[in-house]
Amino acid sequence: MSERSRPPDPSGWRATPGALRTAAVAGACLLVLTAVVALVAWVLILLAPLTLAVVAALLLTALLGPVAALLRAPAWLSALGTVLFLLFVVAGPLTLVANQAVAQLGDLESRLLTGLERLRGFLTSGPLSQNQLDAAIAEMTETLQRAAPSPLAGAMTALQTVASVLVALVLLFFLLRDGAGMWRWAVDQVPPHRRRQVDAAARAGWETLVAYIRGIVVVAAIDAVGIGIALFVLDVPLALTLAFLTFLFAFIPIAGAFTAGAVAVLVALVANGLTNALLVLAAVVVVQQVEGNFLEPIIIGRALRLHPAVVLTAVTGGTLVGGIAGAVVAVPLVAVTYRVADRARGYAEERRAQPLPAGGGPPDPPPGRDRPEGPGRPEGPAPDADRPGRGPGSRRDG
Repeated sequence: MSERSRPPDPSGWRATPGALRTAAVAGACLLVLTAVVALVAWVLILLAPLTLAVVAALLLTALLGPVAALLRAPAWLSALGTVLFLLFVVAGPLTLVANQAVAQLGDLESRLLTGLERLRGFLTSGPLSQNQLDAAIAEMTETLQRAAPSPLAGAMTALQTVASVLVALVLLFFLLRDGAGMWRWAVDQVPPHRRRQVDAAARAGWETLVAYIRGIVVVAAIDAVGIGIALFVLDVPLALTLAFLTFLFAFIPIAGAFTAGAVAVLVALVANGLTNALLVLAAVVVVQQVEGNFLEPIIIGRALRLHPAVVLTAVTGGTLVGGIAGAVVAVPLVAVTYRVADRARGYAEERRAQPLPAGGGPPDPPPGRDRPEGPGRPEGPAPDADRPGRGPGSRRDG
């Protein structure tokens, strides 16, 4: 159609420069995607107990998969044995340690208050006046009291936590028992020409999650044992509590290690003085440097390591959105998302690089990825429905 035969364009869209039109369309798409992501995040936060239960079940499935594989039994029995292993072998000792840590929290609080009193005396004799410090402490106390939940809210939170734990355990059982079948069903819902790409990308993301969660548990245990031994040797009070705190905070990259180390140094300063605190600081720095620069690349793998700026941004964003739970989930979520996108893009490039067959049909799939792989997936030739002349309703020879 020539320019003269085209109908008039009152909106002026055709007269707009091409680059500006492209930018406008891209901006509109970005706004729509942002709105969708915000809506999904809002729903997940609204259903926070269920969201945490599903996330915990996925993480535990990635962590305990080898245990289920070692139990050479029917699927339901292996899944049940793995859940019992989690409850009695893993959760039992951790619960005992946690109870001892909670029992020592009163002592920790009294020591911290003593240290704060010393700090208050130092500040009032130096840069601050007594009135200024009292006003600051009163404001801080009022803020903490407003943030503290009421007894009813605390009871509801405890009830939701128990319910989330039960749901997570039930989901863990079903994921361990029927995970392969669930995944095959999900892949079958994708359009046929996209199934292999979706399967390859999702499996790459799952492998990333498995490597991350298993590696971070080992790294957290090494941190806790190393720093705990240093605290015992240096005769720091509440060493077991501080070691357990180090293990928990290790699941929050960067910020968690800094916070746990700062608490340990503060307790040593209050209880044993400046020299002991400096020795604790040196031990914490040595353990964390060995873990971060030597052990973590070996255990987790360099392929999973994100730039510290990305990790810090993800932890901050996760904390603002979901608190401590958001900080724990943020980094594996970013790592899995990046790996899925990278694998999907790589698969598409491999398909485009494949030469067309002589008959002019679609290119062959990349080597080794002609069909979804995984437990329970039958090997051998493709089903008859995938072969020319063997689809539903076609005649078979002979």
